[in-house]
Amino acid sequence: MTTGMSSPPRTHERVAQKLRTRRALLFAARELVAEGRTPTLAEAADAAMVSRATAYRYFPSQEALLAEVPLSVDVPTVRSLFGGDAAPTDVEDRVALVHNTLYDHIREREVQVRLFLRNTLLRPLDPERNDVPLRPAFRLELLDAALQPLERELDPDQLERLKTALSILIGTEAFTAMRDVVGLDHDQARARGEWAVRQMVRATR
Repeated sequence: MTTGMSSPPRTHERVAQKLRTRRALLFAARELVAEGRTPTLAEAADAAMVSRATAYRYFPSQEALLAEVPLSVDVPTVRSLFGGDAAPTDVEDRVALVHNTLYDHIREREVQVRLFLRNTLLRPLDPERNDVPLRPAFRLELLDAALQPLERELDPDQLERLKTALSILIGTEAFTAMRDVVGLDHDQARARGEWAVRQMVRATR
């Protein structure tokens, strides 16, 4: 049964394009850093072949850009998680793999993650940037791939709601909630986060 909650295709296309632009800037900056440089936002924009005016809508300062660069290094990808023969086929296991891999990625970069959060918390209040994605949304791509086996089992609205719910349970926000609010140590937080995402998949099915 559908509910009419799906976003129009054009909305998804616009969001996808903005995410691609954001990632292009971030990856260009990462390449420049790898060369031993400390790129300005203008230099990153030129390397990414993005206008400088557009670049400033995505990253308001050099500090904001450089704070996020370390988070993009060795970030998990669809290929790295699901491209090999050893990739899990069970949906719960696939979603758990996304959760645990991203948790470990964040844990190894916790200082940079917290600096990144500091730079992004107030951004939604800026009317000039409130339509620009604040995050690279790696988790959404990974969840799309993890949930592929359910495409014949769930209708598109159900699948989209499940992905939305899982995106709340996975990533930086869930990490800080479990650590700072609930007060869990890393082993507890990782294990309980995995339990939560498995339960969400099970309940939806």
